[in-house]
Amino acid sequence: MAAALRPAILRHLRIPAQAQSLAVDPSAPILSSFMNRIRSMSSHGDEHLTHEEVVDRVIDVVKSYPKVDPSKVTPQVHFQKDLGLDSLDTVEIVMALEEEFKLEIPDKEADKIDSCPLAIEYISNHPMAA
Repeated sequence: MAAALRPAILRHLRIPAQAQSLAVDPSAPILSSFMNRIRSMSSHGDEHLTHEEVVDRVIDVVKSYPKVDPSKVTPQVHFQKDLGLDSLDTVEIVMALEEEFKLEIPDKEADKIDSCPLAIEYISNHPMAA
């Protein structure tokens, strides 16, 4: 619950920043290092995951699940029909995906994720997936 409140609180605490010109050479190593550090700490920059990265990481998570034969895992695999997993196994895979991508999937959405294509689609479209 606290994770769900955080973005709502941060939205209301945002302070608009005004652009200011710097009298310092932007190619200077110290300024460059500082700007890179600021950019990397941004929680919602332009650094969204590519579809290929999401596919690869979802496949890796599913392959690493103990009850899964890694040779059967493809981007189109269904957890129950193709891998023989039960609903509890599916929940555990979704939890592993949440951990891998550092996001919280609401129960209502998590219940719908029963295959790699649905997991890939959800995570690819999630703005906070990391």
